[in-house]
Amino acid sequence: MKIVIGCDHAGFPLKDTALEVVRALGHEVIDVGTFSAEAVDFPDFTKKLGEKIQSGEAERGILICGSGVGAAIAANKMKGVYASICHDTYSAAQGVEHDAMNVLCMGGRVIGPELVKVLIPAFLNAVYLGEQPGGERFARRVEKIKAMES
Repeated sequence: MKIVIGCDHAGFPLKDTALEVVRALGHEVIDVGTFSAEAVDFPDFTKKLGEKIQSGEAERGILICGSGVGAAIAANKMKGVYASICHDTYSAAQGVEHDAMNVLCMGGRVIGPELVKVLIPAFLNAVYLGEQPGGERFARRVEKIKAMES
């Protein structure tokens, strides 16, 4: 899969760990920045990431800001981008499986590198169940979410 990663200055300290984990899992990375710890506005990087998801250039994304909250709010304003903060492996996987989540948001001031190392595999190894036999209820719910975008 192609995975797009973006962060602001508060998420920057965890970005290298995230990049390493994604690459170690065999995925291709698109890095949309930031590229230093200098203060920047998270919506700018969220937009760059979301556009890669919307265009199909990337299948999933990972956003890291201070708490994960701002990135999730901004990402969910973009049609076709389904983002959530996940600081536990159950939510990181279940968000994909049940809700077609395609962007994992994490708080760089909330979690550390060891948690990043287990959250990202949980997120990237999960498969949306709405397209699997028996997944009709998940597909129905996701379709209702998509209808809310319109």
